[in-house]
Amino acid sequence: MTTTAAASAAADLAPAGWMPLCTVSDLEVERGRAALLGQTQIALFLLHDGRVHAVSNFDPYSGAHVMSRGIVGTREGIPTVASPMYKQVFDLRTGICLDTQGKDPHALQSWPVAVDDAGRVLIRWEGAS
Repeated sequence: MTTTAAASAAADLAPAGWMPLCTVSDLEVERGRAALLGQTQIALFLLHDGRVHAVSNFDPYSGAHVMSRGIVGTREGIPTVASPMYKQVFDLRTGICLDTQGKDPHALQSWPVAVDDAGRVLIRWEGAS
């Protein structure tokens, strides 16, 4: 997914401070999807309960943009994604690394997400009008 002129037009209809990325129907349950907003790669995850989470697609341990290909799960009720590269586990709500696999801790950037009545997935984005 990438931003387009149509997405820019849709942004004009989004609440102030929020940017539309896609629709819920573009996402698959517990399968990550990458989106590009400006120069930032974002990994989106739709959970079984209907919640959508957004974290950076950049894996700080491997240096690759692969988090959207991660393994979705839970740890003590916390929704998680494991890096497909070295298997560090991150909290999808906060981006905090829960299992560093013996490495120094790094976190993923995370963003607030909302789904509007039209089914659009909106991300809280600095610079969004």
